[in-house]
Parts: sequence; structure tokens; C-alpha cells
Amino acid sequence: MQTNSGSFGRNFTETMSVSWGTELWDQFDNLEKHTHWGIEFVERYSKFVKERSEIELSYAKQIRNLSKKYQPKKNSREEEEYNRYTSCRAFLMTLGELNDYAGQHEVIAENLSTHILSELTRYIQELKAERKSHFHDGRRAQQHIENSWKQLESSKRRFERDCKEADRAQQYFDKIDADINVTKADVEKARQQAQLKHQVAEDSKNEYLTYLQKFNKEQNEHYYTLIPHIFQRIQEMEERRIERVGESMRTFSEVDRKVLPIVSKCLDGMTKAAESIEPKTDTRQVVESYKSGFEPPGDVEVEDYGVAMRRTVSESSYLNSRGEGGKQSRRNSRGKLWPFIRRNKLMSLLASPRQPPPPPPTSPSPGGVANGPPSPQQAREPLPLSHRLNEFMTSGSKHRRQCLRSLKRGLSLKLGSGPEDCSHLPPEQRRKKLQSRINDLNKDIQKELDQRDALTKMRDVYMKNPHMGDPSSVDSRLEEVTQNIDKLQLDARKYEGWLAEVESRLAEKGDPHRRQSGLYDSQATTPVTNNHAPVNRESPDGSYTEDHSTERHFKSRSTEFDDDFDDEDPLPTIGTCKSLYPFEGQNEGTISMVEGELLYVIEDDKGDGWTRVRRNEEEEGYVPTSYIKVFFDTNAKDP
Repeated sequence: MQTNSGSFGRNFTETMSVSWGTELWDQFDNLEKHTHWGIEFVERYSKFVKERSEIELSYAKQIRNLSKKYQPKKNSREEEEYNRYTSCRAFLMTLGELNDYAGQHEVIAENLSTHILSELTRYIQELKAERKSHFHDGRRAQQHIENSWKQLESSKRRFERDCKEADRAQQYFDKIDADINVTKADVEKARQQAQLKHQVAEDSKNEYLTYLQKFNKEQNEHYYTLIPHIFQRIQEMEERRIERVGESMRTFSEVDRKVLPIVSKCLDGMTKAAESIEPKTDTRQVVESYKSGFEPPGDVEVEDYGVAMRRTVSESSYLNSRGEGGKQSRRNSRGKLWPFIRRNKLMSLLASPRQPPPPPPTSPSPGGVANGPPSPQQAREPLPLSHRLNEFMTSGSKHRRQCLRSLKRGLSLKLGSGPEDCSHLPPEQRRKKLQSRINDLNKDIQKELDQRDALTKMRDVYMKNPHMGDPSSVDSRLEEVTQNIDKLQLDARKYEGWLAEVESRLAEKGDPHRRQSGLYDSQATTPVTNNHAPVNRESPDGSYTEDHSTERHFKSRSTEFDDDFDDEDPLPTIGTCKSLYPFEGQNEGTISMVEGELLYVIEDDKGDGWTRVRRNEEEEGYVPTSYIKVFFDTNAKDP
């Protein structure tokens, strides 16, 4: 084990002591290629980080869009439903945690872009500049040693040439000097020429030796000093590049690691939301939302069909066309089974327009009547309900139907959309509606109180420091806030009174002893029959009204009118009409029409400003009388 450890230590030391300057002194070109590849690798890694950042952003955007898509709309009925049930609230919590989860992926993308991508982009530019500088120095040193080598070679060739010329001159002199026929002058000239060539060769030799010494010195400095130093700097540059890539990779993992605790909290929040679901609470909330407060219907009485049922029909009776006893018995039983049967025909007819018809446009639209529309018909005062009831009681079958429709429209116009005390709602729903309005009023009161306190403090500051502002400038706003508080408190007391009344009635209904005693008291004073509605203010169709006489009278008639409309034939047309203006039938019971359209008139205006028309056998409704021009058929006959 010791030998292996020592071997490992030596190998590690040798690895750390490796130098490019001594080991790769002759690999300048390969080092240049390798460092270029290293920069390309850093650029490739930067591109990888950039694409990862874009993926994180895209994923976060899709997660946010998914969370937003399934969020309920603000101030909508869907939002109320979501806030009512624990499962829906848990889903909303999950969507919120998912939104935070998407935010963490955005943090990842931002950190990748800031801590890695931007840093690497700047470092790549610095790395390219440093590499260029190092290899420029290397090329310059390489060029210098090559020039020195060229000078050495040139001096060497010159020394060689001069030596050869000196040898030729010496040989020529020896030849001339041995020839007896050559004059002394020629011999002297040849001798001088040989001496000159020998001097030139000696000078070339000295120059060659000088250049050789210089080259050897420069070569030694080049390969043992300059190149190792340059290659060492390139090696350090490459090591820094590799280290920088390693740091970026560590940062790449740390970016994810830093958001893991928050992501874990988001997942814990989703788990906590799932654990907060309470099935029994949700089912109990369904009861609170839809409980009407009515009592279940009583037992159905025995009807003996063996006994002939006779009754006297007066001439003023509106049931002279329905005189069979069986239907009367069915009407009586039907009135007691209201929770399990459809609403009677009379109540379903309450879907006609509940407000006066709109006035016609001030100017005709293009494509209207050639001579212009007639002047709008002035709406007549609707006939009293009592007059319509008398007219209904004394008229024939067809006229009774028309009177009943007119009665229904007049009643709808008088009732409106709902009273302020919510008396049109069932008891339990009325209680919750009143409590909701009281809570809203209390919130508004608290806001006004806070604003009044703030204004009071501001006025006190102005009084103590007049240079900051005029105290009288706050008085008008303070008085306005005080009036708003008084008005809101008055409204709150009014709603609290109505709520107390409803709660007392519900308490009486919940006490069996009090309810039984109340029933005996009512039986002692007023006989209760199967054809009449209960004495209290609740009605089978969900209405809750303060008018006892109108409600009883209306309900007692409704069950008897039911059979009259079960087998009702379609109303005959009494004429035609042409629309002068377009009308959008947005209210229940109305029908839309376009300008210039021809329709059939099946019921004339009864004084409320509406005329009943038919487009085909399946589509009929009311339109404003002032929007049409009627052409009555004088040959129309009653059925």
C-alpha cells in the first residue's frame, strides 16, 4: 500500500510539473489548433446554457398560463362557488402554488442567464484576445529565429563560395608560377589575386562564425526561454479556461439546488391543500346554499271517485268550459304536490317582460319605411289588476286567456326584479342574502371610519402646524365622510331589522310546539282548505312576499287555471305587423326582430305597451307596440 501511495504521489507530482514549454516545444501549430477548439467548446457550452434558460422560461410561461386558465373570473358566480367548497378552495391553493412553482423556473432561467451565460460571453471575448496575444508573440519569436537561421545559411553559403574561389585562384597561381613561358608580371598578378581571394574567404569565414555564434545563442534562447515562457502562458490560459468551465458547471447545478427548498415548499403547499379538503363540510355547504326553509308536503288525502262529484257553476265562473269533477280533484291534489311537479302554467307565464317597453329610435335606420316611421305610440296606463280579474271572470274562454296574459304582464311590471328586503326569496335564502348585505355594509362602514380617523389626524396636524396646510380644507371632506357613515349605519340597521324578523320566523318554524300552537290558532280563525296556500309568507315556487291577500288570491287561482292551459290550442292570428325598427329580445318572454320583418299578431296591446306576435309555430313572444305597424284582419274569427 505504501508503494502504491508513493507511486501515486510521484505520478501526481509529474502530472502537476508537466510544462508545455518543455514537452511541446515543437508543437506550436497543434497548440494553436487545440486552444481554438477549447474556445469553441466554451461557446458550445454557452449555447447549451442559453437553450436551457429558454426552455425554463417557456416552461414557466406555460405553467403560468395553465394556472391562469383555470382561475375563476373575478367577481363571478364561479368565484363564489370556488370559495364556498373546500375542494374548490384546495384547487385554488394548488393553482397558486403552481404559479409560485413557475416563478422558481423563471428564477432558474434568470440565474442561468446572469451568472453563467453573461459571464461566459464576456470571458470568451477576453479569452480570444489573450490567445491572440500569446500566439502573436510566439509567431514573432518563431519568425525571428527563422530570420537568424536564414542569415546563418546565407553567410555559410557565401563562406563556401569564397573558399572555392580562393582555391581556384591558388591553383591558377601555382599553374602560372610553374610555367616558364609566363611573364613575371602575370605571375605577380596571379599571386595577388590568390591572396585577395584568400582574404575574402577569411572574411566570409569570420562572418559565418559570427552568425553561427549568434544563431546558436538565439536558438538556445528561443527554445529554452522564449517559447517555454509563451507556451507556459498559453498553458495557464488553457487551465483557466478549463477551470472556468468547471465553475460554470457547478453554478449550473447550484442554480437548481437553490430553488429546491422553495419548490419543495410549493409541493408541500399542494399537499396541504389536498389534505384540507373536507367532504362533509362541502356537503353541508350544499345544504346551506340551497335550503329553502319550507316544510315538506303533507299526506295526500283519499279521493273517493265512487261518489258523484257535482258542483254548481255560476255564469261568472271562469271554469265553465272545464266542468268535470275528476279534473277538479286532480287540481286539488296537484296544488299539494308542488315540490314534485312542474310549475303551473300561470306562474310560467310570468316570464314576459317585467318593465315598460323601450322607446323607439329617434331616427329611422337605413332601409326603413319609405315615408318614415309613424310617431311612437304613447304608452297607456296599465289597467288595474282588479279590473283585469273582473274582466277575466266575466269573459269567454278565449277572452279569459287574453285577460290572463294581460294580467300576468301587468303583475310582472308591478313586481319588478325584486324588493330591497329580499322578500321574494325563500326564508333561508333571504336570511343569507340579508346577512351578506349586512357584512358588505359593515366593511364599507369600517372603511369610512378609517378614512374619518385619517382626516381627523390630518386636521389636527394642520392645526398644530399651519404651515403644512389649512385645517378648514379638510372639514368639507370630513363632513361628507360623516354623512356617508350615518347613511351606511342607517342602512345596516334597516337590514338588521329584516334579518331579525327572518330569524325569528325561522326559529318559530324550527320549534314544533310553537309551530303546532300557531297552526291551531290559524285554524281557529281561518278555515284551511286544500285549495289554498299556507298561511305563512312562503310560496311553493320559491317566492316570498309581504302581500298576503294578493298572494293567497293569486295562488288559489293558479292551480285552477292549470288545466285550462294544459290543453290550450295555439292562439289564432288576428292580423299581421311589420317591424319599423330592429329589436333585440334580451328579456325573458320577448322575441327579437329585424327591421322590415313581417310577423303574425296573436294578441293586441292591452295597455302595457307590448304586443304578442308569432314568427312560426315554435317561436312567439312580445315586442314593443311602438316598434311595429299592425294590420288587423277584419275577417279573423275566434276559435
